[in-house]
Amino acid sequence: MPTRDRPFARGLVVANPAAGRVTDDLVEEVLARCRKHLDSVSLHRTTEVGDAARVVAAAARTAGAERPDVVVSVGGDGTVREVVTGLVGAATPAGPALLVVPAGTGNSNYLAQWGAEPWPDAVDAALRGEDSRVRHLDLARIRERDQLVLLGAATGTVAEALQIARTVRVAGPARYQEAFTRACRDGVPYPGRVSVDGRVVHEGGTILVNVGGGRYRGGTYQLLPHSVLDDGQLDVCVIGDGVDPLRVPELILAGDHVREPGVVYARGRTITVERTDGTPIWFEHDGELLDRDRTAYTLDVVPGALAVACRFPTPAG
Repeated sequence: MPTRDRPFARGLVVANPAAGRVTDDLVEEVLARCRKHLDSVSLHRTTEVGDAARVVAAAARTAGAERPDVVVSVGGDGTVREVVTGLVGAATPAGPALLVVPAGTGNSNYLAQWGAEPWPDAVDAALRGEDSRVRHLDLARIRERDQLVLLGAATGTVAEALQIARTVRVAGPARYQEAFTRACRDGVPYPGRVSVDGRVVHEGGTILVNVGGGRYRGGTYQLLPHSVLDDGQLDVCVIGDGVDPLRVPELILAGDHVREPGVVYARGRTITVERTDGTPIWFEHDGELLDRDRTAYTLDVVPGALAVACRFPTPAG
C-alpha cells in the first residue's frame, strides 16, 4: 500500500503503439522501472481511438485494492488526453494520479510537468516520491461542447496550422512547425474579441488566441510563458494584428511575444473568444481541430481536477 515514503503501490501502464516513438523495448523499459518501485503493475496496449479513456475509467472505478494508484501514459499528447478523459470521467474521489512518459512528437504535457528531465529519471523520482510531488492541475471545459481541455485551446493560426499540417510531407515536430510558419505567412488576421470574466481585453484584428493550460503547444512554442498549472485560473494570450505575422513563430519559441505592443496577456476563470464578422471561427483544443460551425467559444476553468506526478521543485509550466 502507499506510504509517506512511497506514494504509489499499484500501477497501470497504458501504451499507445501508434504513437511516434512507442516501441516494444520502450514499453518493457517502462514496465521494468515500474516493477522496481511498485507492488503490482499491469499493461494495456491501446487498440483504437477512445480505448485508453475507456480502460482508464474502468480501472479508476475499480473498488478496493485492485484499483491502481498511478496510471502511466506512454505515448504522445493525444494519448495523455485520452488517459485524462478516463481519469476525470471516472469521477472517483482520490482516484489514480497520472504519470507521463513522453513518446510522441510534441510531448508538451511532459514539458510542463517535468521540464528537461529524462523520462527514466522522472519515473524513478515519481514512484519513489523523491524530487517529485502530486499536483492537482487545472483543466478547462468548453461550455458549448462540454469537452475538457488539458493543454490548451486556440484560434487563428494555431488552429489553421492543423489543417495545413495534413498536407505537409514532413514527420515529427517539424510538420507542425512548417504548417504554423505557412499559416502565419499566408493567413489573414480575423476580426476578433476576447473577454476575461466578462471584461473585454481585446477587440480588433487577431492573429491568434491561446487559452490554457500548459505553457507549451506543439512541444516547441511557449505561448503561455507565465502559466501556472494549478493556480485555479486560465491564462490567455492574444496576438493582435499589430505584430508582424512573419515574426510570430520565432517570437513564441521563447515566449518573447508577450513583450510586443500588439499582444495582450491576461488571467481569469472564464475566457470567451469570438469572431465578430459572423464567419465561423477556426478553433482547436489539444491538437484537435473542431468543425467550423460557431463564431464563439467559452472556456471555464475546472480547478484542481487532475492529480499528476510532477517534478519538485516545480518546472517552468
